[in-house]
Amino acid sequence: MHNLFANWPITFIWLDLLWLLLLVPLMVFAYVALLRRKKKAAVRFANLPMVKEAMGNTGRIRRHIPPVLMLIALTLMILAIARPEAVVTLTSARATIIMAMDVSGSMRATDVEPSRIEASQAAAKSFIDQKPRDVAVGIVAFAATALLVQTPTLNRDDLKATIDRFELQRGTNIGGGILVALQTIFPNEDFDQGPPDPFAGPGGPSARFGRRGEGRAIGEGPDTRQKAENKPAVPPGSYQNAIIILLTDGQPTTGPDPADAARMAAKHGVRVFTVGFGSRAGDVVGFGGRFMRTELDEDLLKNIADQTHGQYFPASSEAELKKIYSDVNAQMIKETKQTEITAFFAAVAFLFALASTVLSFLWFNRVF
Repeated sequence: MHNLFANWPITFIWLDLLWLLLLVPLMVFAYVALLRRKKKAAVRFANLPMVKEAMGNTGRIRRHIPPVLMLIALTLMILAIARPEAVVTLTSARATIIMAMDVSGSMRATDVEPSRIEASQAAAKSFIDQKPRDVAVGIVAFAATALLVQTPTLNRDDLKATIDRFELQRGTNIGGGILVALQTIFPNEDFDQGPPDPFAGPGGPSARFGRRGEGRAIGEGPDTRQKAENKPAVPPGSYQNAIIILLTDGQPTTGPDPADAARMAAKHGVRVFTVGFGSRAGDVVGFGGRFMRTELDEDLLKNIADQTHGQYFPASSEAELKKIYSDVNAQMIKETKQTEITAFFAAVAFLFALASTVLSFLWFNRVF
């Protein structure tokens, strides 16, 4: 019996109870025998041809439907008693989303109303409201430096307050944003970001939120970590407990190579969903006494998403960005695991039994 069901998509906890399925052919035999007995009794009546004519073909078919439905119900109940299991995909109870958000000076551009940064903040808070309550969210902010500004939490108010406190800085460190997000997901590994960036002077984001690239959340000293490069690679996109959502409106100007950071994410199986924000025409922005034209590097963002088995989304308005976040919510982190589905079998068995009873009463004015 164990070998018989070994390759089924459904397995059973109490496999030995499946011997009860032998009752099914016995019930079929008993039903056929009962029909033959009734047929022999019917030949005693002289008006049997009239009864057959009154019933017709439809009547002969109908009388078998309620018993067949009841037989299916009993079969499903036997399967339910054996406690079936199946591999199902559910939202992971340990799910974490790291939102890596661009806070570079170009985010003050107004080609997206009221501005890119305000639109991205509103959309991010909308995403937080839509997320399942058991999914933790952490926030990484990156400009010239990248750092964790909110440890993964279920508290929506804390997340929104962190987003409201964003302050724009010079530079765009996309690679660093990915690596800090990975550092948050794997705190016992060391994701080297290279030397400190000259843009991160006193009073910069590192001074306000903690150490560069770590924030206050990691809680592990560098001497306790293993080099991330030394970890054996897993298939891209295979890590089921966390994803990264990377939002940026420009091109990298500093920090580690984003392509290398993407390869590191792929090596760890973490999917990176990239969002290119802003109009495709770009905009000229004044920041720190300088003017710059912001241009989106879509090829880079597509490459990051492709390497990690994530997805790239272009967005040129707050409404589009909210829709993207909604789509990502629909693709929320999934966990595949063996789950008992006894309740499903029992519910379907009840529906078949109910249908058998109702049809028998409606057609023959009796309960089967």
